[in-house]
Amino acid sequence: MRVFLTGASGHIGSAVVPELLANGHQVIGLARSDASAAALKSAGVEVQRGTLDDVDVLRAAAAAADGVIHLAFKHDIAFSGDYAGAAAADLRAIEALGAGLEGSNKPFIGTTGTLAVRGNPATEETAADPGPRTTAENAALGLAKIGVRASVVRLAPTVHSSLDHEGFVPSLVDMARKNGFVAYVGEGQNRWPALHTLDAAVLYRRALESAPAGARLHGIADEGVAFRAIAEAIGRGLGLAAKSIPAEEAGKVLGFLGALVQIDNPTSSKRTQELLRWQPTHPGLLADLAEGHYFAPKKA
Repeated sequence: MRVFLTGASGHIGSAVVPELLANGHQVIGLARSDASAAALKSAGVEVQRGTLDDVDVLRAAAAAADGVIHLAFKHDIAFSGDYAGAAAADLRAIEALGAGLEGSNKPFIGTTGTLAVRGNPATEETAADPGPRTTAENAALGLAKIGVRASVVRLAPTVHSSLDHEGFVPSLVDMARKNGFVAYVGEGQNRWPALHTLDAAVLYRRALESAPAGARLHGIADEGVAFRAIAEAIGRGLGLAAKSIPAEEAGKVLGFLGALVQIDNPTSSKRTQELLRWQPTHPGLLADLAEGHYFAPKKA
């Protein structure tokens, strides 16, 4: 299958590419820079130059492919304060990619997250709270109405591995270094789910190959790790104390993560595992943190 992949040179894309290639698929990767294009070429990927804003490029690339995996998101502007702008660009990209696939019954796999899904634990049937990413999720699944085998992967907030350099865990590590301690809110008993990057790659490949139209899929291995345990593991890695802070100080201490780290988000992937015959096999979040790669000095 010729697969058009947005976000091909990013954290998760860098694992999805070899997973697809190793299983007989060809990959066309979207690259917005010369460096990304060179990295993709060296990995055996055909390069399509462009960005998420180039909707005509996205439409044409999707039409020429046998399926699409959409991983790209403007995390840089989202983390700097323009979350609405990043979400709007994502929605436009989904619409363009869907237009290219219309009437083909080819697969489209979109990406959202579990933090907007409430349950104890949340399941694939649990509706997400209203918001920009939920709008994108609904738009992606709505492509089934125009003849696209569309599904969505809801990823855990912590997709972790040595490939993760800009996600929530590296952000927490950077904030801890800046503050001189690792913060958690209150008793820190709220839970975050987690998934290893290499398990995520297999999930996307399985979804491409066999997920039915309209499927909500959960990228979850650890159903819920207490946030205090995450903070303490980071503290051990950095040689810093983990300290409780009151909710009203979370924004000051943790910046854009201040509200997110208070969310209780236990989430199940039981139905996804049964539907796709997918089983996470790589280390869980706390074991991965104990390996130490998140705490190595950054390369200049």
